[in-house]
Amino acid sequence: MAKTQLNVRVDEGTARAARERALARGISVNRYIEELVRQDTGEAGRTFVEAAADFMKQYESVFAEEFAETRGTGTAVGDGR
Repeated sequence: MAKTQLNVRVDEGTARAARERALARGISVNRYIEELVRQDTGEAGRTFVEAAADFMKQYESVFAEEFAETRGTGTAVGDGR
């Protein structure tokens, strides 16, 4: 993907916070800002939902079997019975 340079002016406190957060995550400030924008625009959430849907599709039979067994015994998942 082609990159475009974007110059942004922020106060020193914001710049310091961005640097500290990026450093704590082990990524560049550029990548940190890029991830924040993606999260804000929903790309990260959409990616997560797509991955979760794919996981459920792959393991649908396993879940169906497990819940069928659970329903058949009268035991609810997570109720400790």
